[in-house]
Amino acid sequence: MAKILIIEDERELTKVLQAYLERSNFEVLAAYDAAEGKKLWEDANPDLVLLDLNLPGTDGLELAKEMRRTKDTPVIMTTARVDEVDRLIGLELGADDYVIKPYSPREVVARVKAVLRRINAKPLEEPIKSKIAGLNIDPSMHQVTVKGQPVNLTPTEFDILSTLASQPGHVFTRNQLIEETQGASAEGYERSVDVHIKNLRHKLRAADPETDYIKTIFGVGYRTIKTD
Repeated sequence: MAKILIIEDERELTKVLQAYLERSNFEVLAAYDAAEGKKLWEDANPDLVLLDLNLPGTDGLELAKEMRRTKDTPVIMTTARVDEVDRLIGLELGADDYVIKPYSPREVVARVKAVLRRINAKPLEEPIKSKIAGLNIDPSMHQVTVKGQPVNLTPTEFDILSTLASQPGHVFTRNQLIEETQGASAEGYERSVDVHIKNLRHKLRAADPETDYIKTIFGVGYRTIKTD
């Protein structure tokens, strides 16, 4: 049974969301501020966090920064903010999805299932090895190394890199990357792909500053380099 941590200061909303998640056979923990949420996250090791950005005291963005420093727990951010800048900042911090209030609890449950389904998807019996020199992707261990150096990616970043590396040199549009990594029914938010690519490039360059593994094809999308 997957364990979901809700960090949300609106108690009635939390109760409703908890009830919907429990009816879908999730174990649910709840915290009403950042400090309580951080402690539960550290102690309970949830499978996914539903994190509200507008928390009292330390806000959700600051908490997300702290979480990303040590673990890659999947995070879906929830907020009443509609500013695109806020959404992009959340994605830059490694959020796997973003839901704007007011939302349907059923929609949130569907998003939770979609993120967990991507993370827990069974690898192929014979995973396709990366054909890019220096880049190794191990789907069974959900690990990436660059020239032998481990690279810590969020689940969404891992899925995007795996998709790109599955066909070196092939150009994927943003919508194709959304469909391949989040499913055909996912809400297409093309700017989110740009943010995840930006994060991926930063992490890959930290491991290998001399190689630009991901290329931008302006007006079209992205591809990985082809080295064989």
